[in-house]
Amino acid sequence: MKPDIGGPTASTITRRGALALGGLGLGALAVGSWPRLTAADIPGRGGDAMTIAILGTRADAEARQALVDAFRAEHPGIEVRIQPVQGTDWKDFFAKILTMVAAGDPPDVVYVATEGAQLFADKLAEPLDDYIQRDAAELQDYFDDVHPSLLEAFMYQGSLYQLPLDWNAANMYLNMGTLEEAGLSLPAADWTHDDFASVMRQMKSAQPSGFTPYYWTNRLFGGVVPWLYTNDTSFLTEEKASGGDWFWDRFYPGDPARATRGGGYIWDGANATDERVFETFDFLRELVGEGLGVRPEGGGGESLVGLFATGRIGAAPAGGYWVQGLNEAGMTADGFDVQFFPRNRTQRHQFGAAGYAIMSTARNKDAAWEWVKFCSRRESMELAFPTPNTTPTRRSMVNAAFYSETGPKHWQVFYDTLDQFPTSGPIPAPPAQAAVETALMKHVPNAVSGSSRQTRATLANLQSDLERVLRSEQ
Repeated sequence: MKPDIGGPTASTITRRGALALGGLGLGALAVGSWPRLTAADIPGRGGDAMTIAILGTRADAEARQALVDAFRAEHPGIEVRIQPVQGTDWKDFFAKILTMVAAGDPPDVVYVATEGAQLFADKLAEPLDDYIQRDAAELQDYFDDVHPSLLEAFMYQGSLYQLPLDWNAANMYLNMGTLEEAGLSLPAADWTHDDFASVMRQMKSAQPSGFTPYYWTNRLFGGVVPWLYTNDTSFLTEEKASGGDWFWDRFYPGDPARATRGGGYIWDGANATDERVFETFDFLRELVGEGLGVRPEGGGGESLVGLFATGRIGAAPAGGYWVQGLNEAGMTADGFDVQFFPRNRTQRHQFGAAGYAIMSTARNKDAAWEWVKFCSRRESMELAFPTPNTTPTRRSMVNAAFYSETGPKHWQVFYDTLDQFPTSGPIPAPPAQAAVETALMKHVPNAVSGSSRQTRATLANLQSDLERVLRSEQ
């Protein structure tokens, strides 16, 4: 096994050092806004128990008890405790994890989404390469069942740091009731941006005032980025690191996109003044100006499910995580459906994923690996994801039975997003993701308001802010 690489440990990371880790962007926070941990966040170290930190509440931790019990039955010598850490979003969650590290009380394993994958890989997590190569035969079933693009999202500088367990693409949800009232049916899979605008226009004309055809939030996932991806661009430059052949040659030799695979994504340059970025923002500016879409504000869109379910929204970008919520909000399986994101120059989609990362400070990395490996099994994932409140990374689990009670009718869209559009990519999240996202969110509302001239000026300001953030990383 790889020895510890001599990186920062919990005892040597100061509060200031934690703020600077990976350029997370927390350095911009005032001291008074340093994320506070509550008693619910740190209920105690748990003696010798291996701590598994998740974003969520005590109820979320209790929901994983069946998984913990199954693990203990197989590994009676390894005590496990799920540690819920409450946060408004992933950025807030990662900030709290850093406070734990700075306080000398880090968890052993953390459930990390794409937004924080490179932050953890760069400063906090243990590479899984040696473990994976040692247990290759045992893991083959997992890799045979999981799309390679999801693994590539967790590659960093040639090493793999997480086994993704759930994921979601930014697909387009449509309220079938509002579509039918406009005399429309579900758009074709290859619909275009112009088709989208036409559908929103017809929806609006068939509804009373107060109806919003398209609702989107101002964040990395499901905000402006899917529109940028379908215009074959992004607000950051995108490259692939070298390396990773050890993994691709062993587990995905027949991948049709093998020649494009590398050692992980690199987002180290600002690209906000690219002409295609302007085209994308200008299209959204016109949607907002015509009243076909909202001027987005920050937030995770917690109220969106209710607005959509009650017919006040016609369409919104979201992943498979919406399905269970819509069902619980009273929508029947035929009340909504899902389609690919409308194409422009491409139909490349945006996605995000999540999986467990072993902290470099973990007290027993071998035990932590057993947890990671155990959770990648199909029977374990079925315990973890009993309902469609996300999309499992195992293709075999995304089936008709999984959506039989909730819908949508075209549930195949979820995994077909990767199968039909293999260039689809993860959320652009460099180690400085939090600062990058803050810069983007700051400028999006102004960029989709006013005139085209204002859009260009705003994107120039975004370019300057991004360059400043990324320069601090070098």
